[in-house]
Amino acid sequence: MKYYDLNLKGTNYHQDKELILEAHYVGWDYLNLLYSPLDYQNAISYKNELIEDINNALLNKKLNNNNNIDLNKKPIKEIEIEFGLEINPKNQNELIKLSRKFRDKTKFISVLGGDLVINRSACENIRVDMLSRPYYKQRTCGINHVLAKEAYKNNVAIELCFNDILSSYLSYRSKIMAHFREIIKLHKKFKFPLVITTGASSFWDIRSPRDISAIFKYLGLSEKDLTACFHDYPKVLVDFNNERENMVVLGVKKINKGDKNNET
Repeated sequence: MKYYDLNLKGTNYHQDKELILEAHYVGWDYLNLLYSPLDYQNAISYKNELIEDINNALLNKKLNNNNNIDLNKKPIKEIEIEFGLEINPKNQNELIKLSRKFRDKTKFISVLGGDLVINRSACENIRVDMLSRPYYKQRTCGINHVLAKEAYKNNVAIELCFNDILSSYLSYRSKIMAHFREIIKLHKKFKFPLVITTGASSFWDIRSPRDISAIFKYLGLSEKDLTACFHDYPKVLVDFNNERENMVVLGVKKINKGDKNNET
């Protein structure tokens, strides 16, 4: 199974490289680095160079571990890397404005939740891919049955960020875990996409999928649920966004004549 992490905090070239290599080392296969609107364009300018640098580093490491490797018989597995946008809107109007502005410029849009108005606006916005941390600074989990239905209707994923558990203590950690349980219960009832991320901003924050799975089993997710959260739901989002440029309208794909991949 391919493990997707849709929320790594992108900062700069060298720190991004360190973060990606550590995440790959502990078992993640697809990594989505998120940037603010102000930092996104700068990140895009070094994206291709960073990906090439990382693939070379992985290749060199593999060769150093086994000098007799046959690259033709055993190809090097390259990690998949994408850059996305994290919006932290002040109000509903700013969310709508930024999602319209950047939808055609990025393959992934995440909205930082916490404010109940923002949570609802994100769940109702078909341009948004993921509502991140709806429980942020809230006394409740930030999601109710109305928002759960809207998230399902508009295919907006709800993110549970493991770093919120990792970086918290005592009563606040207990509160975060209680919020996670409530969101998991709503997910099981209303079937909106649910994704689990590391939310890591440095290699110190990275944890393996196996370690994170152990915590979420305790919070009520089965093996089947975890497969959906780590792979199925993220893959649907990624595949859909990769096809956006070929869509005439939402759900209607433009097919080039003679494209063998589209022949039936």
